[in-house]
Amino acid sequence: MPAYRFEALDAAGKSQSGLLEADNAKAARMQLRARELVPLAVTPVTMAANDDTAARFTRRVFSALGLAVWTRQLAGLVGSGLPLERALTALADEAENPRQRELVAHLKSEVNAGSAFARALATAPREFDDVYRAVVAAGEQSGALGPVLERLADDLEQRQALRAKVVGAMLYPAIVSLVALVIVTILVTFVVPQVAGVFSSSKRALPLLTVMLLAVSGFVRQWGWAVALLLGAGFTALVMARRNEAFRERTDAALLRLPLLGRLARGYNAARFGGTLAMLAGAGVPILKALQAAAETLGNRAMRADALDALVQVREGAPLASALAGKKRFPGLLAMFARLGEQTGQLPEMLLRASTQMSAEVQRRAMAAATILEPLLIVTMGGVVMLIMLAVLMPIIQLNTWVR
Repeated sequence: MPAYRFEALDAAGKSQSGLLEADNAKAARMQLRARELVPLAVTPVTMAANDDTAARFTRRVFSALGLAVWTRQLAGLVGSGLPLERALTALADEAENPRQRELVAHLKSEVNAGSAFARALATAPREFDDVYRAVVAAGEQSGALGPVLERLADDLEQRQALRAKVVGAMLYPAIVSLVALVIVTILVTFVVPQVAGVFSSSKRALPLLTVMLLAVSGFVRQWGWAVALLLGAGFTALVMARRNEAFRERTDAALLRLPLLGRLARGYNAARFGGTLAMLAGAGVPILKALQAAAETLGNRAMRADALDALVQVREGAPLASALAGKKRFPGLLAMFARLGEQTGQLPEMLLRASTQMSAEVQRRAMAAATILEPLLIVTMGGVVMLIMLAVLMPIIQLNTWVR
């Protein structure tokens, strides 16, 4: 039964809005009148899946964590034996966010109209990506939608936990660096010139460190805006240039060659690729379709190109392990476990083990890097501030010597 969004007036003249289900708009208006409401507007809930312009400026309904929680709730309801339509009704009733309520109501109306759940999800591609829909479709075809949704929720939660740990490990050094930059800029731009002005009338030569700091301060005061503008323009140009796929692939390949960030990016993307491939293969998705969907989840374009090239090799008859082993950007651990999985007939389980080990390694490296960077940044910041203070104090000490 389709869902309709309504606006109406009650007997007191107050405006009310919400959702209701009816066979058509006329039946929806009749329901409102039966509630002693005067309908002002009754419109069907649609997702405008093909309107790219509108989708670009529309905020997503689910966050990454919110989608994992919603999937877990749906898996619990379906796994307990509740029909999909009733499960969606329960989730729509419990939704606190009006936009989320509308989305779930739309999915329910599509399912009630006879569409498969995966096809209903395809009407909201911004919320449910290709991997999500492929897993759901496999669960529907196998008749095990509940367990498949549980596996999907596990994957979403693990992916979010890995991202949160990596970002959390890098967040503190980034904040320390930003605070240090702001403090040094304020000292050089405002504090140093005022202190140095006290010694401007003196005919004595200032210490070399003070002269150098005054030169830096003068440059920042005179040309700091130009440097900031140039950096902003360079960053904007880089963002615009990365919209070109060829340029983005080259820059992503260069990122993978960096000593620390490259290894983190390589491990993070490989863990995500392996986990997604394991989930899809375990759900019964054909290996070629699973490889295609898993490759699309890779944020690094260079690794995505390697994954798609491996897909071509598998399509031509090569084993998955051999195709991955020829791609040096992917860790050898992934190809090794893929080979074990192909030999034992337990490919999903082996890929999941590889993904788990790579995720743990990424977390360990991120924490180790943060542990090293935190004191290093603090010591560097203290050293820079100490040089500034010495540059300010040395003329004062020199002035006391002159007075004596």
